[in-house]
Amino acid sequence: MDNPLLVDAALPDFAAIRPEHIVPAVQARLDALERGSEAIAAAATPRDFEHVLLAGERLQQDLDNTFAPVAHLHAVADAPALRQAYGEAERRIAAVQARLGQHRGLYEAVQAVRARPDCDRLDAAQRALLEHALRDFRHSGVALEEPARSRFRAISERLAELGTAFEEAVLDAGEAWREHITDERDLAGLPPSARAILAQYAREEDLEGYLVVLRQPAVQAVLTHADDRALRERVYWAWNTRASDQGPHAGRFDNTARIAEILALRHEAARLLGYANAAQQSLQDKMAASVAQAQAFLEDLLRRARPRAQAELQELRAFAAAELGLPELEAWDVAWASEKLRRARHDLDEEQLKAYFPLPQVLAGLFALVARVFGVRVRESGAAGVWHPDVRYAELLDADGRPFAALYLDLYARAGKRGGAWMDVCRARFRDGARLQRPAAFLTCNFAPPGREMPALLTHDDVLTLFHEMGHVLHHLLTEVDLPGVGGIEGVEWDAVELPSQFMENFAWQREGLDLVARHWRSGETLPQELFARMLGARHFQAGLHLLRQLEFALYDLRLHAEYDPARGPRTLELLGEVRRAVAVLTPPAWQRFPHAFTHIFAGGYAAGYYGYLWAEVMAADAYARFQEEGVLDAAAGAAFRREILAVGASRPALESFRAFRGRDADPLPLLRSYGLAA
Repeated sequence: MDNPLLVDAALPDFAAIRPEHIVPAVQARLDALERGSEAIAAAATPRDFEHVLLAGERLQQDLDNTFAPVAHLHAVADAPALRQAYGEAERRIAAVQARLGQHRGLYEAVQAVRARPDCDRLDAAQRALLEHALRDFRHSGVALEEPARSRFRAISERLAELGTAFEEAVLDAGEAWREHITDERDLAGLPPSARAILAQYAREEDLEGYLVVLRQPAVQAVLTHADDRALRERVYWAWNTRASDQGPHAGRFDNTARIAEILALRHEAARLLGYANAAQQSLQDKMAASVAQAQAFLEDLLRRARPRAQAELQELRAFAAAELGLPELEAWDVAWASEKLRRARHDLDEEQLKAYFPLPQVLAGLFALVARVFGVRVRESGAAGVWHPDVRYAELLDADGRPFAALYLDLYARAGKRGGAWMDVCRARFRDGARLQRPAAFLTCNFAPPGREMPALLTHDDVLTLFHEMGHVLHHLLTEVDLPGVGGIEGVEWDAVELPSQFMENFAWQREGLDLVARHWRSGETLPQELFARMLGARHFQAGLHLLRQLEFALYDLRLHAEYDPARGPRTLELLGEVRRAVAVLTPPAWQRFPHAFTHIFAGGYAAGYYGYLWAEVMAADAYARFQEEGVLDAAAGAAFRREILAVGASRPALESFRAFRGRDADPLPLLRSYGLAA
């Protein structure tokens, strides 16, 4: 009990967790998991839902509650000792889970539950957990014979190691590069807020002047605003060659070999299970019925978007040549020239807009919106320990004012923190007899921190990101399913899990939503109607180019896993070239290595599933269309969305949940309208 990771508490004690606690705590949980699993398999108790699946949920929750804060700290507070302990703990977890996934006694116990005459009396969540468990056993190789069983298990363990190593290489490569600037004239074009960010990064390193680092706020600021073309090129070069054989640290953090091994092992594992390739296996727990269906969906969007993107690029090139003195538009010029064009066409200054999105007001407005639409109050509190002074903690309160869920918000970029934005599970909702474990979530972003004299100011894209991640948070925290394996986001088809997040983004485009979140950081003035109109006018600015980039990622990911041939190897760059020739209208330099930092598919859960962002966006746009019909902040529509989508988790298929909310299948027209591709 001296180990904080073994204390049965409502929330982790982050201040007490040390690297030396991690491996002993995880091993204790794994020992208990294996002992408990053997007892279940031995049929010492009745083979019913309570003694098999509920008992398994209880054991898994103990492990998850121990490891969730460890995995989170590894992502947001990386340090050598923590990294080493995390890696060892993850290796042990992967080994045990691989063994238990092939435990035929456990599999037979679950099958026995399904064969019981009273199985049809199970409720929807119980039946879903049962079916998911049987599917997971099959995907773990439970039916394989030796030597295939052992080989599959070894592959599973190695893939876990490779995913962690891939992500750590991206983080290390990003931390390794920096450019110290002492002459402010070298930052011509950067607005004051961007300069303040770079000055703060310099102060953190006890340096004078400014420091450009490979964190999203700095990279975005330079590529969008810096008039110094050579500086833009250096930053683009460093950012787009991270963890590769190219760039300023060529070969030092190189993920090339890891990509090859990951793809080879995924393909081999899929073949062992009887699938043609890793993509076919991946789609077994998704909405798309086949690789062909997913690819046809993407190619249909491509046919619609590419002509629009070609026209947008032609306009940008003409503008750059005529107005900016750039007869040749390079990759590192695109964001800079696009910002100039956007200002010229729509008179929309990002800095002017940012002044209306101070983070404290945006958060307060977002919480007010959640209360209006979903009937849930979010109250910030200092009642929980955190891992960094910038982290905020909040509780979600029901209509009676009682707390029922918790939320940690870690919103600023800093050293040792993984880039990007994400939501993750801290605690899952779990009812075990009379005891109810309240759900808790992590919401993580990498926004520019506040300056000395001003709060953190968000771009509108940052606001969309925050709303997006809040959608995932609500999906997890508003679940009414008591079984963690199918509650919240867990078990939801991966091409549907983005539905709530992309749905939430729509509120940040509406006057009613913006009136809650947008206040000038100095005057408190709401967003002027004239500025809002210009913002809406620019909404579809370069929408074709944006959509094409997402299609490039999705098609590359899908084909990479569907077309893998052991005789030819991964074809990482060759295939990327093929996809770009079919999709892109502006080809990046040959040395660009975006796959080497594509953590979504090589270190996350999106392998052969990145298309799911666009697949879910069809449902999200159509779901939001109901609010446009009934009222943007309509509480009745919000209650229906909460009841039919957020509350049910994976207790029923996502398609059924959508139909229950919308009364029909999804209509793609609202999505096309959101990109300006339909009237």
